[in-house]
Amino acid sequence: MIEISNLGKYFGDNKILHNINLKIEQNEIFAIVGHSGAGKSTLLRCINGLEKYDEGELRVFGQNIGKMSEQKLRYLRKDIGMIFQHFSLLEQKSVYENTALPMQLWGYKKSDIDKKTVELLNLVGLIHKKNSYPKELSGGEKQRVAIARALTLEPKILLSDEATSALDPKTTMSILDLLKTINKTLGITVVLVTHEMSVVKNAAKRALLLENGQIIGLGEIEQLFLKPDERMRKFLGEEDILPNHGVNIRLYFPSTVSDKAIVTAMARELNIDFNIVWGRLEKLGESVVGSLVINVDSEHVDIAKKYLQAKTDIFWEIIQ
Repeated sequence: MIEISNLGKYFGDNKILHNINLKIEQNEIFAIVGHSGAGKSTLLRCINGLEKYDEGELRVFGQNIGKMSEQKLRYLRKDIGMIFQHFSLLEQKSVYENTALPMQLWGYKKSDIDKKTVELLNLVGLIHKKNSYPKELSGGEKQRVAIARALTLEPKILLSDEATSALDPKTTMSILDLLKTINKTLGITVVLVTHEMSVVKNAAKRALLLENGQIIGLGEIEQLFLKPDERMRKFLGEEDILPNHGVNIRLYFPSTVSDKAIVTAMARELNIDFNIVWGRLEKLGESVVGSLVINVDSEHVDIAKKYLQAKTDIFWEIIQ
């Protein structure tokens, strides 16, 4: 559905995006993640042709965005809805009027506009607010109106540019739940741009991690968080605090074994004491994964490694 090959983007002499290669599949929820200035919003705007790129190729629905005329891009954008951090609602128009606006601009019949607008306001839970104005709405309600408006032309792709950044955590979760419902019930591909790891963990199936316009991670959410490499741990702001004696072993628990008492069973069978340094469980979408650091005396490390390799399905590594 979205295919990006060797994409590069400059602002003047400054290269913002470096050799981006990515494929986003139909009907998935995909996250583009990065800190401020990473290039994630620029990449998103390249997808719907709001930004031109300088190198490589970007195809949406098989069409080369870089070679399309403005008229063709305008029609392409009917199939690509977009929501923003600050909602972009018109203050002088009601909830109904804000939602209906794209259809009015495209010349739809009034009966079709009314049917679709009511349908979408029901979907986002705001039909009771259809005559209200933006100043009368909470931040979460404004974003729901923006989502309804983005869906009026029945897009196949919904782009979200930091759409939850201005919201409190509880409201953020409700908006993410709405986006997951839209993805599931309407079959719309959702691309989330965010710097919030909670958004990625709760909504996306796959993610691209950007740092200074370069890919530092790409893949399934569970794999990215289950066994992060050094760059990923730095990106997440994680720092290991470890004992300076014995041997430290980091264990990674995939969702299939995250509820198993593996360390307890190993300690009992081997009759060895393990010091649990730290551990955590995390919910990634519908899955729960975990990581744990244990410390063992040097004389027992080989037998512990053999046990982990032969009798468990977890990932593990020796760390310093």
